[in-house]
Amino acid sequence: MDNADKELLNYFFESGQLKFVKRSGWWAAKIRDPENVAEHSFRTAVIGYFLACREGHANPERLAVRLLLHDMHEARLLDRHKVASAYLKTPKEATKRVEEDQCALLGKELGKKTLDLLEDESDKQIAKDADYLEAAITAREYFDVGYKDTWDWIERVSQVLKTPTAKRLCELLKKTDSGDWRKGLKEDVSKLKY
Repeated sequence: MDNADKELLNYFFESGQLKFVKRSGWWAAKIRDPENVAEHSFRTAVIGYFLACREGHANPERLAVRLLLHDMHEARLLDRHKVASAYLKTPKEATKRVEEDQCALLGKELGKKTLDLLEDESDKQIAKDADYLEAAITAREYFDVGYKDTWDWIERVSQVLKTPTAKRLCELLKKTDSGDWRKGLKEDVSKLKY
């Protein structure tokens, strides 16, 4: 087996660790089993792709890939919520070092390409808005099943969004039940044959 293949496989295994890293901020809202970082990253990438399309970004696919990988460092550093971060700051240098070490597993060319993607400043605002909007959408889902303390996430996010599309979506989110997507999709019971 090629050593480069082994290191790439290790990168894949490490990415799987994100399924076990819980988004710890939700514990403050008394959510016992909150989403994990992998779940967050997936939907953030979906949101980022469509935000980028709506905002006229030149390469929404590239942004979506960036967002799939944006929290990869949390496989090693874990997720730290805002209260803990007020006391225990993770220096940007630590995050950068983890990203560099992880990208080194990908080999020189692919590692550089991935690191460049993560450090790209050209789409930073859309990426940040996608990350925040995903948290607000998750907050709405938790709110709709009874976790009333999560409404604060939605309000806080609505104050920091910058792109027009993300701002509009967050305002609409305040008025939209998270279960609305499935209304009208159920099979018409009057047409069922027994």
